[in-house]
Amino acid sequence: MLTGMVPFSHSVLGQAALPPCVVVQPVANTTLSNAPQFYDEPQFTVAGVKDPSETGGHGSDTVRRTTEALTKETVGLGVDAAKTTDQKRDEAALRADVERQPRNATGHHALADLDEKQGDSLAAVKEYQRAAELSPSEINLFDWGAELLLHRAYEPASEVFAKGRRLFPGSVRMAMGVGVAAYALGAYDLAAQRLCEASDVDPSDEKPYLFLGKLQAVGSGLVPGVVERLERFERLRPENATATYYHALALWKRREGHPEATAQVERLLLNAVELDPRLAVGYLQLGILYAERKDWPKAIGALRGSVNADPELEEGHFRLANAYRMAGETGKAKVELEIYQRIAKKTNGQVEHDRHEIAQFVYSSRSGEPEGTKK
Repeated sequence: MLTGMVPFSHSVLGQAALPPCVVVQPVANTTLSNAPQFYDEPQFTVAGVKDPSETGGHGSDTVRRTTEALTKETVGLGVDAAKTTDQKRDEAALRADVERQPRNATGHHALADLDEKQGDSLAAVKEYQRAAELSPSEINLFDWGAELLLHRAYEPASEVFAKGRRLFPGSVRMAMGVGVAAYALGAYDLAAQRLCEASDVDPSDEKPYLFLGKLQAVGSGLVPGVVERLERFERLRPENATATYYHALALWKRREGHPEATAQVERLLLNAVELDPRLAVGYLQLGILYAERKDWPKAIGALRGSVNADPELEEGHFRLANAYRMAGETGKAKVELEIYQRIAKKTNGQVEHDRHEIAQFVYSSRSGEPEGTKK
């Protein structure tokens, strides 16, 4: 969490191109190629950024863990700036170079990487911001947005990604950044819409589908277009058990008013666990399907498959306990409930630990090349 203050101006970021159904307030049109302006007239303050679990409406442990996981993976889409600078330059030389050439965006970006590695998140944000001011490239804008996202400054991150999306409509990861920031802010339907759009930028890129599928796994609703995108993902990756599972999950959420959907969901799930016998969530969803039918023997079999594939799967143990109870096997139900309670307690404690691991993930996972073209 950022403990200092970073000025942030709405006016420079401008307004991203959005579908007609999304209304945004107009802002001033400012040219990014001029002298740095992001420090002028600060209208945003990144100070003591709140944990999303403290806000109303989207603070469940499941949502919080999903936000953290998506943040890790989004940051992992970034570029390791060390690939574009001399990795052997020591800190003193780098800082001296930046002081001598204060308008060198590459130097500020490298300095941001260094500050983040040293644990100075506030300095890192400032340097990524400065690099983006001096050179609003796809790399610099994405890495600035990712750094804000990393430290749960979700609203400023959303603004940066939105600007990057407008400038680089061909960038898949920029569109994904917009979606993940929206999810972190609790705008789940908007997040799904943006990830659908990200999947349309390059339909062969599986990353947006995977993010979209993860949103479906924790969300209660279904945004129009999601089923079609996840069906496309399965069609593109027929050997991928996760793609098949996500298609099944989307159809399951849309089954009301579609009586034929349940049979198709069952077929897809059976195919998914055949493709990957260790796909615990596939067995879990099969167990949920059979439980809805009140077919307790099949439900128990599928749910046992889920906890065998992943002994730490909370929901698997919880639902298995309930299935045993409904089948009259109270002793087994008690055992599964105790396992569930133990895992749930441990998982909640793991959330805080995971947050500290995110920073390390930044530098171990950043890879890639610039995406899209500036317009």
